[in-house]
Amino acid sequence: MATQPHPSELPTEQAWAKAKAHCFDLLATRGRSVDELRQALQGKGHDTELCERLLRKLADSGLVDDVEFARNWVWARHSNQGLGTRAIRVELQRKGVADETITAAVAEVTADDEEQRARELVRKRLRSMSGLSEQTITRRLLGALGRKGYSQGVAYHVVREELADVGSGSSPLDDEFPD
Repeated sequence: MATQPHPSELPTEQAWAKAKAHCFDLLATRGRSVDELRQALQGKGHDTELCERLLRKLADSGLVDDVEFARNWVWARHSNQGLGTRAIRVELQRKGVADETITAAVAEVTADDEEQRARELVRKRLRSMSGLSEQTITRRLLGALGRKGYSQGVAYHVVREELADVGSGSSPLDDEFPD
């Protein structure tokens, strides 16, 4: 079995075509940040100058756009996965998106949106927690919201109100965090 030549050993046109095909393959599965594509190309051994030229061309053509990528990522992760803005911010940072782009994209999720999504998550979890003590339920719900990236303030507020709505009387949180 013949091995493929390293991209640096290929003529420029072939290296360009190979890098471009790799980017298109990655973009066909989901949107990517510029930095994700950069890392993928460099991981395959492509020359830094060729990578930057290709990434500029993809950005100029509109195929790669970190602003649009971040907006779509925020919407998908918040709506579909139920993640809070803190968790989404960390994910976008790992993908190499600039801080100002992240801030603008995350700002599209309002405090009301985040609270509503947290309520949906709590209500869904509550359905499977019958028979547990209120303290255990509270601890588990707060932990779940924390892992999803919701702030402590939102988590405590939502859990306290949802437990009160279920008719569990006073929540263990009422003593710790009175109104």
